[in-house]
Amino acid sequence: MEEGRPAAQPEDPLDEVQEPVTATADVVICGAGIAGISAAYHLSLRKPSLRILLVDSGPPLGLTSDKSTEAYRNWWPGPDGAMVRLMNRSIDLLEELARATGNAFRLNRRGYLYVTADPERAETLLQAAEQTAREGAGPVRRHTGSPGDPPYLPSPPEGFEGLPDGVDAFLDPGLIRRRFPYLTDQAVAVFHVRRCGWLSAHRLGMLLLEQARARGVAFRSARLVGVEVRGGRVQAVRLSVPGGEETVATGCLVNAAGPFLREVARMLDVELPVFCELHCKVMFPDVEGVIPRDAPLIIGADPLQLPWSEEERDLLQEMGRSELLGVLPGGAHLRPEGGPESPYVLMLWPYATRPVDPVFPIPEDPLFPEVVLRGLTTLIPGLRIYISRMPRPAVDGGYYVRTPENRPLIGPLPVAGAYVIGALSGFGIMAAMGAGELLAAHILGEGLPDYAPAFTLDRYERPDYRARLHAWGETWQL
Repeated sequence: MEEGRPAAQPEDPLDEVQEPVTATADVVICGAGIAGISAAYHLSLRKPSLRILLVDSGPPLGLTSDKSTEAYRNWWPGPDGAMVRLMNRSIDLLEELARATGNAFRLNRRGYLYVTADPERAETLLQAAEQTAREGAGPVRRHTGSPGDPPYLPSPPEGFEGLPDGVDAFLDPGLIRRRFPYLTDQAVAVFHVRRCGWLSAHRLGMLLLEQARARGVAFRSARLVGVEVRGGRVQAVRLSVPGGEETVATGCLVNAAGPFLREVARMLDVELPVFCELHCKVMFPDVEGVIPRDAPLIIGADPLQLPWSEEERDLLQEMGRSELLGVLPGGAHLRPEGGPESPYVLMLWPYATRPVDPVFPIPEDPLFPEVVLRGLTTLIPGLRIYISRMPRPAVDGGYYVRTPENRPLIGPLPVAGAYVIGALSGFGIMAAMGAGELLAAHILGEGLPDYAPAFTLDRYERPDYRARLHAWGETWQL
């Protein structure tokens, strides 16, 4: 269910070997992004006899899953630790798969660096670190520049074995300058979160799809246009295919439609509490070598007001872009892209996150690369060299699908036989393995982990959960 997408190109190998739609399927999964592929992978792994049909109007991983920063983390402060436990399980599964495949998708564990120049925010981040430690993310190691400091093991550029978890909290500005000389001198605290890094999202997704197909999962290039429900139970789905419509009888439909999660749910007369945000990223060649090629993912935690000149401020007012003149939220971040010989850097900053309707191709904002670059110069001053002569950037992106509290939806829907795996807002790659495993347990009636209730749709019906929503704090979205 992904209208507005370009059709799959003829050279796509999945178009050359197209399985015919069967008259029946045990499970139909709508959406071949990383969530839908993971669901198919885990279902077929647990029960290979299932007839599973994966449908998408475009090529697998072609809408938003291959437009991410491809990063992962278990740093998820929250009121109950559910996100930490889900992510820890998902990362466990990623590491198991990496070991089994010779790290075919290049999982690394460079970590995330959260940087702040605000002493009050430094204390907030330290409290968040202690909270995630209690929830199972690993210990907090404080580095203050004193002889009694714990040892610090820098992250290697590649690999993930034998490295610490938890957080290394650098709380001495002099020590920060020695360890991370490319950061601003204004930094008063740096938090190196360790069970974090990135991977090749496309390689991961195609590996999961390849293994699922080897166990009998069928892929069909088609668009879901209707669901037949009788007696409160899913009976069949209708697919738009070249030449007309086809009906597939099934008792189980998985809504993994990404940005079109709400539209598919409405075919079941179910309303999902989700909305879309447009998130873009910039890739450009760091020809001056400002960012070390072995750097972690670097995140500015502080809100920013960009230093526009008076002429620039007047021009932005004339362009109707006055929102760029005020204080913008924190979260500007970047990381190296590619190996040691690559000059490329990925840059992102979610400074505008109003709800929007998903449109493809995504709308262009000609100011986005410069705004992101200017924001990151406050974090890494060496980047200022590019403000007047930025190398030609490449911009792409997709939509974050969010619930109000930025937690996913994984589990059954009110219609019998209908399930959802989605609202993986900016954390689809890192959560996919854990989310797919959890959804498979729901569908197959297996035992559920203790964090499962935190992600089902019926959580919004619980009075205690609704009460907590009113006091929900930072969602830790990037």
